[in-house]
Amino acid sequence: VQVVESGGGLVQSGGSLRLSCAASGFTVDHYRIGWFRQAPGKEREGVSCISNSDGSTYYADSVKARFTISRDNVKKTVYLQITDLKPEDTAVYFCAAALEWSPDEYSDYLIPGHYDYWGQGTQVTVSS
Repeated sequence: VQVVESGGGLVQSGGSLRLSCAASGFTVDHYRIGWFRQAPGKEREGVSCISNSDGSTYYADSVKARFTISRDNVKKTVYLQITDLKPEDTAVYFCAAALEWSPDEYSDYLIPGHYDYWGQGTQVTVSS
């Protein structure tokens, strides 16, 4: 099981990026893919996730206006479109996979501990 992130880079404030998470080695239809980020000195936080079985999505309140998650199950790839980038978005962005489950609360979908397979991350740096 492998997930690999790509698409990060250096962007000016107000710009956009599309991050990709390519999955291999498992039947993606049964999994939920989450995007997380970790800024220097801070804990890893969940920003969004998508169910590959029904396409349902969930976002952290702090990003839902600017982040859009989508999937292409044929390509086994999940995307995270980020618009109006801000310096505080600077972080390493990770994607992770978890066998689909029913959480006690929807916010559980963004808890890193629920995810089993992690990529190496892609750096996003936003200059002011």
